[in-house]
Amino acid sequence: MEQPGTSQEPLLLGSSGDSLREAFGKSLVTLADRYDNFVVLDADVAGGTGTHHFRRAYPKRFFQFGIAEQNMMAVAAGMAATGLVPFVTTFAVFCLRAYEQARLSVAYAGRNVKIVASHPGLDVGPDGGSAQALEDLAAFRAIPGMVVVSPADPLEVEQATEAILNYNGPVYMRTGRSPVLRVLPADYSFELGKGKIIQDGIDATIVACGVELARALTAADLLARESISARVVNMSTIKPIDDELLAKCALETGCIVTAEDHNIYGGLGSAVAESLVGNHLCPAEMVGIKDRFGESGEPEELAEKYGITADYICKAVKKAITRKQY
Repeated sequence: MEQPGTSQEPLLLGSSGDSLREAFGKSLVTLADRYDNFVVLDADVAGGTGTHHFRRAYPKRFFQFGIAEQNMMAVAAGMAATGLVPFVTTFAVFCLRAYEQARLSVAYAGRNVKIVASHPGLDVGPDGGSAQALEDLAAFRAIPGMVVVSPADPLEVEQATEAILNYNGPVYMRTGRSPVLRVLPADYSFELGKGKIIQDGIDATIVACGVELARALTAADLLARESISARVVNMSTIKPIDDELLAKCALETGCIVTAEDHNIYGGLGSAVAESLVGNHLCPAEMVGIKDRFGESGEPEELAEKYGITADYICKAVKKAITRKQY
């Protein structure tokens, strides 16, 4: 088995200030020595997806396709047919470019391919609206058999990367561009298909994914100052959604607010609403992008302008509470 070069710098997983994309790239390096069955495919953006770490450490397991995402996705399906586990890596908007191949060559054919997308949502920031994928969760959630994951911090990215590697089937996973802090406890354990209660509460439940989990936790702290007790759930697996946990939260807190860096149509909010309708109905509010394209700006500025900050989550919680039937 090929060994990493001795000249590379230490890879510190889950350190404060890592972006999710960097945590993903570092995770691949740590996993490569234990799993010799996976390869990494890149479309000329390894510096932007974090896979430059793997390219340097395991060059013979790294395949460069240039700016040809559709070809890369189809080749990944072919590689999977031979028993390899390909990680297809590019920006989220370019995954949409290869949607047909993801649907037919990967999912329809039942291939064991992992699609990992950097630069989703408003978190892309200055790159602007054309580069901000606000519909990727909806698009990939609609593909039959496709698992959809959106981790919240570097620790969860590390755990989720190994989990999807061990899962037999197609997966779409978001990472992220901006540096993020660790928000999950050291003893956190990611489980594919399961949400996790990160902070308990009795008045409402905030269900968040990705970068919105940190904002949800901030919102819960702000609400506590007003004597509102908010439960916070990290719903990092959006498909399959954790119906059992959502029903429990609906029953125990009486209302739910979803928070996502994504269009309110088709993503986490829609998945939660579908679950509630089928299991335990309760009032729900959605915090997300209100069916608009983004624009250029710093991520926090955009989050404020498009209404996905902690303050907006607080407002949604208060509104949901007024709709509860006591």
